[in-house]
Amino acid sequence: MKLTAYIMDGQQIKIRPAPSERDWMSETGHFAYRCLPLTIANAHGWEILCPSDFSATWGGAAVPQSLQVQRHDDAPAIAVSHFGFGILTFHIPCIFQTDSGYDLMVQGPVNRPKDAVAPLSAIVETDWAPFTFTMNWIFTRADSEVTFEQGEPICHIYPLKRGDLEACEPKLEPLANNAELQSQFKKWTTGRSTFIKELQEPGSLARSRLWEKQYFRGLDAYDKPAKITKHRTKLNLKKFIEGK
Repeated sequence: MKLTAYIMDGQQIKIRPAPSERDWMSETGHFAYRCLPLTIANAHGWEILCPSDFSATWGGAAVPQSLQVQRHDDAPAIAVSHFGFGILTFHIPCIFQTDSGYDLMVQGPVNRPKDAVAPLSAIVETDWAPFTFTMNWIFTRADSEVTFEQGEPICHIYPLKRGDLEACEPKLEPLANNAELQSQFKKWTTGRSTFIKELQEPGSLARSRLWEKQYFRGLDAYDKPAKITKHRTKLNLKKFIEGK
């Protein structure tokens, strides 16, 4: 599948494959990286980066003028107050196009919390729309200055196949209806309880291992390879290449 960003004349954009690392995760002594679902989510798409430094403050009113943007240099405005209600709007200077039947998920950077503002999400039909889109953040607290730094991710994107969710057939069932799954769960629950208890015992196997690695290694509760097509421990997304 192709994902193309057509850049406006005279404009620039910096996009990179989202890294799996996060500063706050590294500050846990790298303990947080043991959560494979978290690190896979971190890298699940591409990040659009902020081109220069600026700050913004929302006064708490609904009118657009209540949100003030202060540039830190002479660069053109990066983000503006367009909608009011404490919404900060980034104009993305390109038109994204996907293959037929694919949308583009547009959201805030994954697992990158930012104080006083929250990113808003959108899904764009990029297989036909000849339009740009905006990335919007909404202030969650008034009278708090928020700074965006050059190179900081402001938007996270990835393609979605249209109709997959609507084709999904969700249902609720008692766990007892699936004997194999129930057996696996009981085995895992018992093993986890024992592991947590042994973590408190000096010299124990659990203390030397420090964490359970079944999910990370793609093993089921009986330490057998899971019945899956392909187990992933990392993503290797391609970079956007410059066309002529």
